[in-house]
Amino acid sequence: MKKAVLGGLVVVVVVAVGAGYWLTGVGKGGTGAGESAANAAAAPAAASGAGGGPISVSTVRAQKKNVDIILEMTGTVAALNSVDVRSQVSSIITKVNIREGQFVKAGELLFTLDSRNDEVNLAKARAQLAKDEAALADAQRQLARSKDLMAQNFISQAAVDTNQTLVDSQKSVVAASRAAIDAAQVALSYNRIVAPSAGRAGAINVYPGTTVQPGGAVLVTITQLDPIAVAFSLPQRNLNDALQALRSGGGKVSAVLPEKRGTIVGKLQFVDNVVDPNSGTVRVKAQFDNANDTLWPGAFVNIQLAARTLADATVVPQAAVIPGPRGTIVYVVDAQDKATARPVEVTYAAGLDAVVNGVRPGEKVVVDGRQNLRSGATVVERAASAAGEAASGAKMPRAAIDAAADGSVPATVAAR
Repeated sequence: MKKAVLGGLVVVVVVAVGAGYWLTGVGKGGTGAGESAANAAAAPAAASGAGGGPISVSTVRAQKKNVDIILEMTGTVAALNSVDVRSQVSSIITKVNIREGQFVKAGELLFTLDSRNDEVNLAKARAQLAKDEAALADAQRQLARSKDLMAQNFISQAAVDTNQTLVDSQKSVVAASRAAIDAAQVALSYNRIVAPSAGRAGAINVYPGTTVQPGGAVLVTITQLDPIAVAFSLPQRNLNDALQALRSGGGKVSAVLPEKRGTIVGKLQFVDNVVDPNSGTVRVKAQFDNANDTLWPGAFVNIQLAARTLADATVVPQAAVIPGPRGTIVYVVDAQDKATARPVEVTYAAGLDAVVNGVRPGEKVVVDGRQNLRSGATVVERAASAAGEAASGAKMPRAAIDAAADGSVPATVAAR
């Protein structure tokens, strides 16, 4: 019985050893297959990196065009005219003729004051003028009679001269009376306060019955809104560009409205005559048409000033420019589909474009896939639909993709 049991155990052990050997062989075989797939996946990539195959890239042609040099800064909207209206005489307001926030024209009546005292003074001045004119007429008649009498030798020349002096002095009195009337009329006109310029009325600080004094409280502020100005500071290095634009009739200035409400265009109007030594900037102003009240005094806006224009400049996308420790380059593709590193100088960059020296208009420069390039590498144009297919500019080999898909090779290994 014991021998039978012992024989059965030996058979079981032999079967187990055989199964283990068979399984070990299969495992080694599976590992070898994975290594083969990884090697197959890595081979094309290595060949591409070594220049064995063309590198997929996308290119654009350098363009020649006029480029405006744009200076960007923050400006403050300011009214061209803002007048504080005050009374010039001591009086009482009898009527307010406008509403708060109303748009008024130049010369429009704003306030009416009590004018009775000035009307009386004007009447007195006119009466005095009438009296003086009557005295002048009498003196002129006396002079005429004295001249007739002297012609008949009844009076002397001295008597005629005396009458002539009386006439001359009376003319001066009449002139003074007329000036007094003008003064009374001016004083009377102060009782009608009119708008000094067109604009929008602010808060009204007085009411009928309010007593006003010369140089006293502000009655209302009239602010001109159309046209309107935007003041901003310009760096000292751009002063000559601003002055040149001003001499040529005003440079183009764009005000970018907040909340994406659009852009309005004006022109440079004023450059200050001194540079602020604390900030190294100069104060300038631009003028804008503002019929729709798009700009409001005191608001902040982003300003773009076209300082000057680069004529016939060579423009490439900024994405094509590669900065490096030894300078800036772009990759230029020739007629044989060879990429060559070309040193360039970026003279101006804004938005998506860069103005460069070192590239001729019409030459093709690499935009996507440039990170895998070396000078002299062969390239192939990438289709427009495949522009975003691989950020590195090279596709994963087909064998590596299949190996990763069936699970025999990890995806990270296949990607290598």
